[in-house]
Amino acid sequence: MTAVLEVRDLQKNFGAVIAAKDINVTVNEHEIIGIIGANGAGKTTFVNMVTGYLKPTSGQIEFAGRNIMGLPPRTITNLGISRSFQVPQVFASETVFDNLMMAYAITEASGLELLSPLYNDERAARVDSHLARYQIAEYRNATSSTLPQGVRKLLDIAMAAVSKPTILMLDEPTSGISVEEKFDLMDTIMEALRQDQTTVLFIEHDMEIVERYVSRVLAFYQGRIICDAPVAEALLDPGVREFVIGEEYHRTRTANGNGGDNGGQL
Repeated sequence: MTAVLEVRDLQKNFGAVIAAKDINVTVNEHEIIGIIGANGAGKTTFVNMVTGYLKPTSGQIEFAGRNIMGLPPRTITNLGISRSFQVPQVFASETVFDNLMMAYAITEASGLELLSPLYNDERAARVDSHLARYQIAEYRNATSSTLPQGVRKLLDIAMAAVSKPTILMLDEPTSGISVEEKFDLMDTIMEALRQDQTTVLFIEHDMEIVERYVSRVLAFYQGRIICDAPVAEALLDPGVREFVIGEEYHRTRTANGNGGDNGGQL
C-alpha cells in the first residue's frame, strides 16, 4: 500500500494545556479510517491540524511526500486534502444547486477567474451529476436553510468532495441524524467516495457506524492515540473499552455476536 499522509510526533499546546501529543499516524491510499474518542479527546484537534485550521506546536505532517505543516487551509485543500464539518457549512440562503455551483467555481478558479460568471452549461452538467451521485437531485432547487438535516449533511460533504480530493476528512457525518436514516446516509456517502477512490478519515461516536464502514480505528484519549488497529481488534482493546466505548457497549456487542470485520476499503 502507498502512504498518502504521514504524521510524526505531532503536538498542539494551548498555553499550558496539551491538546494533542505524540501523534504518529501513517494513512495509506484508499483506506477508510474511523477516529473515535470521548469529547475533548483530541480528535477534532488532529483533523484541524492536518487540514490547516490549527497550526501545530511541533511535529511533522507530510502529504504525498510534501511537508504541509503550517500551510493555510485553502492551500491544503488545493493540494488534495478536503474536509467537512460537524455543523454543515453551506450557504443557507442559496439553493442546493447554487451551493454546488459555487463550490465548483471556487475549485476550478484561479486568480481573477472568480470574477467570471458563475453559471455555464458545462459546470451545470457537473453539478447535476454530483447531485445524482449524492442522491439529493430532488432538492436541486430547494433553499438550503429548508433542508432536512440529513440532506444538509449530504450537501456539505458533496461540496467538500467536488475537487475529488485524495483524502476527505469528515467530522461526525451522522451527528443529528436519526437511527432510521444513518445507514442510508453513510451508504450514499461511501459509495460516492468509492467511485472517486477517495481515502476517508471520519470522526464518529456511533460504534455501529464504525463497525460497519471502517477497516481501521484511531482511538484518542487525552490528546494521544491509545489504539491504532483494525476495527475488530480496536473494539476489544482494554483501553478503548475503558476510555471510549465502555464495558456496556462491549457486553452488548459480544452478546449480539457482532464481529465488526467489514474489510472497509474503498
